[in-house]
Amino acid sequence: MINRILRLPILLVLALVLGSCGWFGDDDRDEFAGLSTEEQFYRRALEQLNSQNFRGSISTYQALESRFPFGRFAAQAQIEIVYAYYRNTDFEASRAAADRFIRLQPENENIDYAYYMKGLASFTEENGFLSRFLPIDVTKRDPGRARESFADFSQLLAIYPDSPYVADARARMVHLRNNLAFYEIHVANYYLERRAYIAALRRGQYVVENFQGTPAVADGVAIMAESYLRLGLNDLADTSLALLRENYPDHASIGEDGEFVVRTVITNPSILYTVSFGLLGDNRIDPPLAPTVRPRNSGSQEIINAQGRPAGQNRSWFSILTLGVFD
Repeated sequence: MINRILRLPILLVLALVLGSCGWFGDDDRDEFAGLSTEEQFYRRALEQLNSQNFRGSISTYQALESRFPFGRFAAQAQIEIVYAYYRNTDFEASRAAADRFIRLQPENENIDYAYYMKGLASFTEENGFLSRFLPIDVTKRDPGRARESFADFSQLLAIYPDSPYVADARARMVHLRNNLAFYEIHVANYYLERRAYIAALRRGQYVVENFQGTPAVADGVAIMAESYLRLGLNDLADTSLALLRENYPDHASIGEDGEFVVRTVITNPSILYTVSFGLLGDNRIDPPLAPTVRPRNSGSQEIINAQGRPAGQNRSWFSILTLGVFD
């Protein structure tokens, strides 16, 4: 009797172990039941892909390659899984699969498609899913993916200029370049608001020098003009303003009288604003521009002139008490 009692739990444990290992031959648990040849796996994956069962197609493509790594459908499975990952919105996996295909199949006829899909995955991720439904300005977000996408598309154009994907890639590059330029403008405005005028000036110059042909160039010139005005470099400000008038006469920073409109307000939070976490008070002021009148000579020159006075010239008590302010 005792042996029977001990034998029962042992049999139950063995049944669970064997059942989990599939030793009872439940073929209906195997999602690949009935598939034996490489072509059958490929056809199943293609059917799943066409029916938008992207998760299922990814699983089938992976099973195909694991079972037939050197088969005649292996390379095709490697490139089609890139698209399956992309449609499944798994952009990181899509880029990784594209990189893997480029590394393993450098002479394949679909290599240009791998470069294109790699750039497209970064491009789509940069725009984001919510931007389809919400008014999100992607130019204010981290441009890392945009730069990656632009680099991937550039590589496609450089290596395979006759690829059928070049036209679409070039159009997307124009869009990415415009966004990257506007990102620099947003950063420049951020610096202007915090009185970092030299940093803002450098960003404006960068846009003008590296993003010619984009709509952001006009804003870059305007930022240069305002930065020069804030720094008191009026001659350089006039040069930037002349450039702005000549090339972008309708820009918002040029008033009806043709003069430059300083429209940037500066962040300067008050104590009340800081303590109330922005609920009370204000954090914006409109500071004056830098002085436009410079001294006629430097302080060193004034000292030299003072030392050059005749030895017999005596200073008055009033001059001594006022430290030379009133002579």
